[in-house]
Amino acid sequence: MRLSRFYIAQALHLGEQTLPEATAHYMAKVLRLKTGDAVQLFDGSGQEFRGVLSEVSKKAVQADLNEQFTGQPDSPLHVHLGQVLSRGERMDWAIQKATELGVNRITPLFSERCEVRLSDERQDKRLQHWQQVAISACEQCGRSSVPEILAPQALADWQAERDEDLRLVLHPEHAQPIASLAKPQRLALLIGPEGGLTDAEVNAACAAGFTQACFGPRVLRTETAPIVALSLAQQLWGDF
Repeated sequence: MRLSRFYIAQALHLGEQTLPEATAHYMAKVLRLKTGDAVQLFDGSGQEFRGVLSEVSKKAVQADLNEQFTGQPDSPLHVHLGQVLSRGERMDWAIQKATELGVNRITPLFSERCEVRLSDERQDKRLQHWQQVAISACEQCGRSSVPEILAPQALADWQAERDEDLRLVLHPEHAQPIASLAKPQRLALLIGPEGGLTDAEVNAACAAGFTQACFGPRVLRTETAPIVALSLAQQLWGDF
Protein backbone atom coordinates (compact mmCIF):
# COMPACT_ATOMS: atom_id res chain seq x y z
CA MET A 1 0.00 0.00 0.00
CA ARG A 2 1.34 3.41 -0.99
CA LEU A 3 2.28 5.70 1.89
CA SER A 4 0.27 8.95 1.91
CA ARG A 5 2.58 11.98 1.71
CA PHE A 6 1.60 15.52 2.68
CA TYR A 7 3.11 19.01 2.79
CA ILE A 8 2.61 20.70 6.17
CA ALA A 9 2.88 24.50 6.28
CA GLN A 10 4.55 24.56 9.70
CA ALA A 11 7.84 23.34 11.13
CA LEU A 12 7.76 19.61 11.84
CA HIS A 13 9.49 17.71 14.64
CA LEU A 14 9.61 14.20 16.04
CA GLY A 15 6.84 13.26 18.42
CA GLU A 16 3.21 14.34 18.61
CA GLN A 17 2.14 17.14 16.29
CA THR A 18 -1.25 18.71 15.68
CA LEU A 19 -1.77 19.22 11.96
CA PRO A 20 -3.10 22.43 10.35
CA GLU A 21 -6.87 22.64 9.93
CA ALA A 22 -6.92 22.50 6.13
CA THR A 23 -4.66 19.45 5.99
CA ALA A 24 -6.55 17.80 8.82
CA HIS A 25 -9.86 18.29 7.01
CA TYR A 26 -8.44 16.84 3.79
CA MET A 27 -7.05 13.80 5.58
CA ALA A 28 -10.15 13.09 7.63
CA LYS A 29 -13.04 14.16 5.40
CA VAL A 30 -11.71 13.68 1.85
CA LEU A 31 -9.26 10.80 2.16
CA ARG A 32 -11.01 9.32 5.21
CA LEU A 33 -7.76 8.39 6.90
CA LYS A 34 -8.12 6.85 10.33
CA THR A 35 -6.19 6.58 13.56
CA GLY A 36 -3.22 4.28 13.01
CA ASP A 37 -2.81 5.05 9.32
CA ALA A 38 0.80 5.66 8.27
CA VAL A 39 1.77 9.04 6.82
CA GLN A 40 4.84 10.82 5.51
CA LEU A 41 5.06 14.57 6.05
CA PHE A 42 7.42 17.31 4.85
CA ASP A 43 7.60 21.04 5.59
CA GLY A 44 9.78 22.35 2.76
CA SER A 45 12.94 22.41 4.90
CA GLY A 46 14.43 19.40 3.13
CA GLN A 47 13.58 17.05 6.00
CA GLU A 48 10.90 14.34 5.82
CA PHE A 49 9.05 12.63 8.66
CA ARG A 50 7.24 9.31 8.90
CA GLY A 51 4.77 8.25 11.53
CA VAL A 52 1.15 7.38 12.16
CA LEU A 53 -2.01 9.34 12.81
CA SER A 54 -2.52 9.17 16.56
CA GLU A 55 -5.85 11.01 16.58
CA VAL A 56 -8.46 11.63 13.89
CA SER A 57 -11.49 13.40 15.35
CA LYS A 58 -13.77 16.37 14.83
CA LYS A 59 -11.54 18.39 17.13
CA ALA A 60 -8.14 17.67 15.61
CA VAL A 61 -5.88 15.41 13.62
CA GLN A 62 -2.60 14.54 15.28
CA ALA A 63 0.40 12.65 13.98
CA ASP A 64 2.99 10.79 16.02
CA LEU A 65 6.20 11.23 14.02
CA ASN A 66 8.84 8.65 14.85
CA GLU A 67 11.30 8.84 11.94
CA GLN A 68 13.16 11.82 10.45
CA PHE A 69 15.36 11.69 7.36
CA THR A 70 16.80 13.91 4.66
CA GLY A 71 14.49 14.15 1.70
CA GLN A 72 15.09 14.44 -2.01
CA PRO A 73 17.85 17.00 -2.70
CA ASP A 74 17.23 19.89 -5.05
CA SER A 75 18.87 19.97 -8.46
CA PRO A 76 22.27 21.71 -8.54
CA LEU A 77 20.77 23.91 -11.26
CA HIS A 78 18.72 26.75 -9.76
CA VAL A 79 15.96 27.82 -12.18
CA HIS A 80 13.72 30.89 -12.07
CA LEU A 81 10.91 30.52 -14.61
CA GLY A 82 9.21 33.61 -16.01
CA GLN A 83 5.98 32.32 -17.55
CA VAL A 84 3.66 34.73 -19.34
CA LEU A 85 0.10 34.13 -18.14
CA SER A 86 -2.12 31.89 -20.24
CA ARG A 87 -5.83 31.11 -20.19
CA GLY A 88 -7.74 28.26 -18.60
CA GLU A 89 -5.81 25.32 -17.24
CA ARG A 90 -2.67 26.01 -19.27
CA MET A 91 -1.06 28.00 -16.45
CA ASP A 92 -1.86 25.29 -13.90
CA TRP A 93 -0.34 22.71 -16.22
CA ALA A 94 2.85 24.76 -16.71
CA ILE A 95 3.29 25.28 -12.95
CA GLN A 96 2.57 21.65 -12.12
CA LYS A 97 5.03 20.25 -14.66
CA ALA A 98 7.70 22.87 -13.93
CA THR A 99 7.51 21.86 -10.27
CA GLU A 100 7.92 18.19 -11.17
CA LEU A 101 10.95 19.16 -13.26
CA GLY A 102 12.73 20.91 -10.40
CA VAL A 103 12.09 24.64 -10.93
CA ASN A 104 12.87 26.78 -7.86
CA ARG A 105 10.87 29.94 -8.48
CA ILE A 106 8.07 30.89 -10.87
CA THR A 107 6.94 34.42 -11.71
CA PRO A 108 3.74 34.79 -13.79
CA LEU A 109 4.22 37.62 -16.28
CA PHE A 110 2.13 40.11 -18.23
CA SER A 111 3.21 40.83 -21.81
CA GLU A 112 1.80 42.66 -24.82
CA ARG A 113 -0.01 39.61 -26.22
CA CYS A 114 -1.05 38.23 -22.84
CA GLU A 115 -4.85 37.84 -22.85
CA VAL A 116 -5.21 37.36 -19.09
CA ARG A 117 -6.11 40.33 -16.90
CA LEU A 118 -6.33 40.03 -13.11
CA SER A 119 -7.82 42.40 -10.55
CA ASP A 120 -5.99 42.67 -7.23
CA GLU A 121 -8.52 40.40 -5.51
CA ARG A 122 -8.47 37.82 -8.28
CA GLN A 123 -4.68 37.97 -8.44
CA ASP A 124 -4.40 37.08 -4.75
CA LYS A 125 -6.75 34.12 -5.22
CA ARG A 126 -4.91 32.88 -8.29
CA LEU A 127 -1.56 33.18 -6.50
CA GLN A 128 -2.86 31.02 -3.64
CA HIS A 129 -4.26 28.54 -6.18
CA TRP A 130 -0.97 28.33 -8.11
CA GLN A 131 0.99 27.79 -4.90
CA GLN A 132 -1.33 24.92 -4.02
CA VAL A 133 -0.81 23.46 -7.51
CA ALA A 134 2.93 23.48 -6.81
CA ILE A 135 2.45 21.93 -3.36
CA SER A 136 0.30 19.13 -4.78
CA ALA A 137 2.91 18.46 -7.45
CA CYS A 138 5.61 18.19 -4.75
CA GLU A 139 3.48 15.75 -2.77
CA GLN A 140 3.08 13.58 -5.87
CA CYS A 141 6.62 13.68 -7.26
CA GLY A 142 8.61 13.32 -4.05
CA ARG A 143 10.14 16.80 -3.87
CA SER A 144 11.10 17.90 -0.35
CA SER A 145 11.20 21.61 -1.20
CA VAL A 146 8.35 23.69 -2.61
CA PRO A 147 9.00 26.24 -5.39
CA GLU A 148 7.99 29.79 -4.62
CA ILE A 149 5.26 31.29 -6.82
CA LEU A 150 5.82 35.04 -6.90
CA ALA A 151 3.25 37.75 -7.56
CA PRO A 152 2.59 38.45 -11.26
CA GLN A 153 4.51 41.36 -12.70
CA ALA A 154 5.22 43.12 -15.97
CA LEU A 155 7.65 41.36 -18.30
CA ALA A 156 9.94 44.41 -18.52
CA ASP A 157 10.21 44.66 -14.72
CA TRP A 158 11.05 40.97 -14.35
CA GLN A 159 13.72 41.14 -17.05
CA ALA A 160 15.37 44.15 -15.45
CA GLU A 161 15.73 42.32 -12.10
CA ARG A 162 17.48 39.23 -13.45
CA ASP A 163 21.07 38.49 -12.47
CA GLU A 164 21.32 34.76 -13.21
CA ASP A 165 24.49 33.68 -14.98
CA LEU A 166 22.42 32.37 -17.91
CA ARG A 167 19.20 34.00 -19.08
CA LEU A 168 17.28 32.38 -21.91
CA VAL A 169 14.37 33.63 -23.98
CA LEU A 170 12.80 30.88 -26.06
CA HIS A 171 12.38 31.90 -29.67
CA PRO A 172 12.05 29.69 -32.76
CA GLU A 173 14.02 31.97 -35.08
CA HIS A 174 17.54 33.37 -35.04
CA ALA A 175 18.42 31.31 -31.94
CA GLN A 176 21.11 28.85 -31.01
CA PRO A 177 20.51 25.32 -29.70
CA ILE A 178 20.42 25.12 -25.92
CA ALA A 179 23.01 22.32 -25.93
CA SER A 180 25.62 24.71 -27.34
CA LEU A 181 25.53 27.01 -24.29
CA ALA A 182 27.96 26.95 -21.36
CA LYS A 183 26.80 25.26 -18.16
CA PRO A 184 25.20 27.71 -15.68
CA GLN A 185 24.57 27.40 -11.96
CA ARG A 186 21.56 29.72 -12.04
CA LEU A 187 19.19 29.92 -14.99
CA ALA A 188 16.44 32.41 -15.80
CA LEU A 189 14.00 31.02 -18.36
CA LEU A 190 11.49 33.25 -20.17
CA ILE A 191 8.43 31.65 -21.79
CA GLY A 192 6.13 33.77 -23.94
CA PRO A 193 2.31 33.77 -24.23
CA GLU A 194 0.04 31.84 -26.58
CA GLY A 195 0.62 34.39 -29.33
CA GLY A 196 4.35 34.56 -28.71
CA LEU A 197 6.53 37.47 -27.64
CA THR A 198 6.65 40.46 -29.95
CA ASP A 199 9.88 41.29 -31.77
CA ALA A 200 10.23 44.34 -29.52
CA GLU A 201 9.93 42.15 -26.41
CA VAL A 202 12.53 39.70 -27.69
CA ASN A 203 14.87 42.58 -28.51
CA ALA A 204 14.31 44.06 -25.05
CA ALA A 205 15.09 40.70 -23.47
CA CYS A 206 18.33 40.46 -25.44
CA ALA A 207 19.24 43.99 -24.37
CA ALA A 208 18.69 42.86 -20.75
CA GLY A 209 21.21 40.06 -21.17
CA PHE A 210 18.99 37.22 -22.37
CA THR A 211 20.17 34.77 -25.02
CA GLN A 212 17.76 33.49 -27.66
CA ALA A 213 17.47 29.70 -27.60
CA CYS A 214 15.47 27.11 -29.50
CA PHE A 215 14.74 23.37 -29.44
CA GLY A 216 14.27 22.75 -33.14
CA PRO A 217 12.07 23.77 -36.05
CA ARG A 218 8.65 23.29 -34.41
CA VAL A 219 6.82 26.05 -32.53
CA LEU A 220 5.76 24.80 -29.08
CA ARG A 221 2.67 25.80 -27.13
CA THR A 222 3.16 28.08 -24.15
CA GLU A 223 2.39 25.24 -21.71
CA THR A 224 4.64 22.77 -23.58
CA ALA A 225 7.70 25.02 -23.90
CA PRO A 226 8.68 25.08 -20.19
CA ILE A 227 8.41 21.29 -19.96
CA VAL A 228 10.77 20.80 -22.88
CA ALA A 229 13.14 23.56 -21.79
CA LEU A 230 13.38 22.36 -18.19
CA SER A 231 13.83 18.74 -19.27
CA LEU A 232 16.73 19.70 -21.52
CA ALA A 233 18.25 22.02 -18.89
CA GLN A 234 18.13 19.29 -16.24
CA GLN A 235 19.62 16.78 -18.69
CA LEU A 236 22.46 19.10 -19.67
CA TRP A 237 23.19 20.91 -16.41
CA GLY A 238 21.02 19.51 -13.62
CA ASP A 239 20.15 16.20 -11.99
CA PHE A 240 18.76 14.06 -14.83
